[in-house]
Parts: sequence; C-alpha cells; structure tokens
Amino acid sequence: MQRWHVTQRELIPDLKSELGVLTPKLERVIQILEWVRVEEFIAASWCGVGRPPHERAWLANAPRLPHAGAGFVAKAVLGLPSTAALLERLAIDRALRRICGFSLHRRLPSEATFSRAFGEFAQAQLAERVHETLIKTHLGEQLIGHLSRDGTAIEARERPVWATQQTTTPTAVATPSQKGPGKKRGRPRRGKADACSGAPIQRQRQQSLADMLAEIPTACDRGTQCNAQGYKTSWNGYKLHLDTADCGVPITALLSSASMHDSRAAIPLSLKSRARVTNLYDLMDAAYCSLDLHEHSRSLGHVPLIDHNPRGGEKIEFEPLDALRYQERTVAERMNARLKPAPAWGRRGDEFGGRQVRVRGATKVMSHLMFGVLVLSADQLLRLLQ
Repeated sequence: MQRWHVTQRELIPDLKSELGVLTPKLERVIQILEWVRVEEFIAASWCGVGRPPHERAWLANAPRLPHAGAGFVAKAVLGLPSTAALLERLAIDRALRRICGFSLHRRLPSEATFSRAFGEFAQAQLAERVHETLIKTHLGEQLIGHLSRDGTAIEARERPVWATQQTTTPTAVATPSQKGPGKKRGRPRRGKADACSGAPIQRQRQQSLADMLAEIPTACDRGTQCNAQGYKTSWNGYKLHLDTADCGVPITALLSSASMHDSRAAIPLSLKSRARVTNLYDLMDAAYCSLDLHEHSRSLGHVPLIDHNPRGGEKIEFEPLDALRYQERTVAERMNARLKPAPAWGRRGDEFGGRQVRVRGATKVMSHLMFGVLVLSADQLLRLLQ
C-alpha cells in the first residue's frame, strides 16, 4: 500500500508536471514498472572495453516487458504487436520515451539491439526470476485457498521438429514426438493403458525437481486437444502450463512441447508452487485424473480436487461441497483468456501477447510468455489493491 500511495501521489503527478497529460495506458505502464522493479535484476555488462552497450534496464522496460516474452511492459500494456511498432511509438511519444528511461536528445537503439538484449534476457531467465520474486514478496506469507492447474496451447511460427528431421535428416534419431517403428495407432489394450500412461508420473515421484524438468520435452511439435465445445483442435508450437491462485495471480509457469500430456507437468508445477506459496486445495480437470497425482497432492498436505475421467466407465461425481469448490477452477480459464484471448476478440482483448509469439526456440518463447505472465501478475495485484 505504501508503494501504491507513492506511485499515485508522487511519481505520477511529478511526471505529469514534467511531460504534460498522461493517458490511462501510460499511467498503467508506470504502475507496473514500479511494481515489478525489473531494473533491479539487470546488472551492467560493460567493463570499459569496446563500445558501451545501451542500458539493458531501459531495454527491459521498453521493448518487451508487457509484450510477454522478454516481453516488455510498454509493448504489452499498449498492445503493440512488434518491436518495430514499439520503436515507432517511442519515436513520436515523448512521455513513453521518458517513462522507459530513454534520453529525449539521443537516438533510440535499433531493432537489432533490442533483439540482442532480448536474447540475453531469455538466456538469463530474467522474467522468470522477476516473477518468482514478485510472488514470494506479495503472496509468500499469504494462505492461498485454491491453486487451479491448467495448460493452454501456444502457437509458434516455426516448423515442428519431427517434420524438419524427416525432410532434412532422414537418418536422425527419432524424437519423443515421432512414432516408433513398431508402435500401433490408438490407445493400448485394456490392462496396458494404466501402466503406459502412469509410468512417467510414477517415475517423477522418485525424481528430484531438476531431473523432472530435464525430462520435460520442449521442442516445437504438433499438439491436439479438445476445446470447450468438445471439438479437437491442432496447432504447431508449445503448451504453457500455469498454476493460478484463486485471486487470479499466476503462481508458476512451465513450457513444454505441444504434444506432451498435461498430467506430466502436474508434479513439477506443484513442487515449484510449494516453494513460493502455501495453498490448501489443488484443482485440476479430467486430464490430470490419476491415483498417483491424488497421492502426490496429499503428500504435500493439500486436498486434491480432480475431475474424474471415466475412460469408458461410470463417472464419479464430486460431493456437493467439493463441487462448489471446484467451480473456483474457472479462474484458470479467465487468466488463459487474458494471456491468450480468442482471435474473435480482436486487438481489444489481446492484453499480454500470448497470440503474438514471433520468436523461435523454447528459451525465447518461454521468456516472451513469462514477461506476459509477469505483467499479468502485477496487473492482478494492482486490481486487488484497488
């Protein structure tokens, strides 16, 4: 609350007196930049040899914090689709240029400079570290009632790995997304299905978090899932898995290949979330229906509320009170809609760049998305204050 009052009563009025009128969007940029403090995580990289680089903290504030991926604040809050659009806006908007920290009397850095800085932020996992600190600072001592776990499709502008290998390197070793030579299509026989689907989760329960994350596939491939209307949809790219608190703040995020099943991300997400917040209930849909996940959730001291997947048998419904609690899982759908709105919503609904992934490679895609998750988290925390 003290930081909120300082921003509203001192920082924004001072900038208004210096720059003139500030639009509501620009005020939102100021509030989020003050809230996340990304400049505190960026160290100076110039040691006095060679050409001095542009200040990396300024670049983090400008090109990608909000656009979600070194996803820079002004870019996402203002709904700018690309770095080129941001540079054009900075060239004509003196207020935005001053807010982002760029000198009004010097030439702006080039688009290539922004891209190199984004690559550095992605390798250093800047957005992930800032988001983790933000969550621990503001929610680490709070008791979270429900954590809703869900995965969402992320379309990418790159070819699937298996398709590239088939066309360019026919003798390459098969990736996990490729079908083995003796594997039959469809589900295994009854009796073998549980053993095949449960093996990865059972192995994860015996592994450390680092080993689990190392086994998560991150290559771009093709995924298929059923939408809310029950129709199958396919896409090329990745899948973003989120743990969201019932207050609407994303707690933990994990990126995987599009073909990976959601249940394989449940245990790593739960362990990462436990290190940041304390929650009581784990809410998951039928894709996570597994006895191993039930036992793992209870071993953490949580109450699992997982929708039952009948798999051709009789569906087991929730108890009346558990069914009311399970309705809290809609917060995951709302946060996915804010991060990656439906195309029919148009630009007005595109807040944090989840559908504007223009980088390639799992590292850069994760950084782009995590900047969007970071800004979404800060925006939700500001809404709680208001």
